[in-house]
Amino acid sequence: MKETHTSLIFVFSFLITSFVPLACSAAVPNIVVLFADDMGYGDLSCYGHPRIRTPHLDQLAREGIRLTSFVTGSWCNPSRTQLITGRYMPRVKFRGSTGADGKGGLPDSEWTLPEALKDAGYQTHMIGKWHLGYKEKRFLPVNQGFDTWFGLPYSNDYMRPWVQTDEPLGLYRGEDMVEHPFDQDLLTTRYTVEAIKRIEAADDRPFFLYLAYAMPHLPIHVSDAFRGKSQAGLYGDVIEEVDWSVGMVLAALEKKGVSGNTLVFFASDNGPWINMPPRMRQAGNERWHAGSAGPLRGCKGQTYEGGARVPAMLRWPGKIEPGRVSADLVGMPDIYRTLISAAGGKPLEHKIDGHDLVPFLAGKTENAPREEYFYFRNTLDALRSGDWKLCMTTGKPELFDMVTDPFERFNRAEAEPEKVAELYARMREMAAEVGIKVSGSLP
Repeated sequence: MKETHTSLIFVFSFLITSFVPLACSAAVPNIVVLFADDMGYGDLSCYGHPRIRTPHLDQLAREGIRLTSFVTGSWCNPSRTQLITGRYMPRVKFRGSTGADGKGGLPDSEWTLPEALKDAGYQTHMIGKWHLGYKEKRFLPVNQGFDTWFGLPYSNDYMRPWVQTDEPLGLYRGEDMVEHPFDQDLLTTRYTVEAIKRIEAADDRPFFLYLAYAMPHLPIHVSDAFRGKSQAGLYGDVIEEVDWSVGMVLAALEKKGVSGNTLVFFASDNGPWINMPPRMRQAGNERWHAGSAGPLRGCKGQTYEGGARVPAMLRWPGKIEPGRVSADLVGMPDIYRTLISAAGGKPLEHKIDGHDLVPFLAGKTENAPREEYFYFRNTLDALRSGDWKLCMTTGKPELFDMVTDPFERFNRAEAEPEKVAELYARMREMAAEVGIKVSGSLP
């Protein structure tokens, strides 16, 4: 089985060339979302990694816009909540956790991204990690707007010895677990096979394809075709296989004849798991199997930039001028709002935390519309507003000038008490709105 799947890597190019090009006459674009898990800000060559080679992601960035101040939730659930609902996680009443044995899930009151796109006439397909509820079938992707789903209900570490659970970690198709156990070394390969099949089978209706990779979330896995091939160890092998997968998806779009009318978005869900807990450092996992936040402070689970700022890029031929790089503040909820706008759909009539980026992407406005972004954990920990960011992570105010100090090295709180008071008041206002507390307090 393993040899069969791994060998598919070497025949994909031949298979793709057999696709029949499909003239795209749709007024709205196809949409492809490619979502890495725990990939750090510094893990791609186009974001400065000196050893890991990511030619396909570099090409995607060159052919569209690369965002250098793209922020999201600092771990799995909030980032996926923002993408799928366009809302900060405290607004969404999950009523429980969404990992193994968790009974929570997306309530029916949420108007999910696939629901909005399906309502706009799209075919909707998901491949990979969900993590927004599974115990009840109504929480699964195929009951949240996706026509099809093949993947995992939550993170790939929800199994012994990393997590003490007896819940089987299995691959699902639709509503049913279809494979347990399975070989994680083949996940990226198999997800890529599935993505290409969905692209190949698309008819003349627009399609939405959401590919949520398992990697490079710990425990990291890679196929034999990429093992030992990078210049950056096992972690580098994993990232280069994800890059290969992105290349194969882009090639499939090209061979299908729809590349010119497809909006492609790539990002990571959060920063690298540099501070991995002891439970993860067993069964072959090592500290150096986490990625890099580059020059940014912090990591996954933290509300410093290394936890929330991630690599992100969009390509939309004819709309986004190639080669753009923007340091404007953009948040994951904006992607929800933007994709629905691009599709001609409508969001639900409730509070959405995202902004429509279409005018900015198309060059009709100079700057992205977002002026502030709130960083949540169990409490509201930080706020970025304009050029400033106030962090209450330690319980005491840390104020950073994100223009002169994007790496959060110099606390300006004592020198700027009025700005601290202004941002803290805004944090309290938002915390009251979503029903949680602000971390810490002012002296």
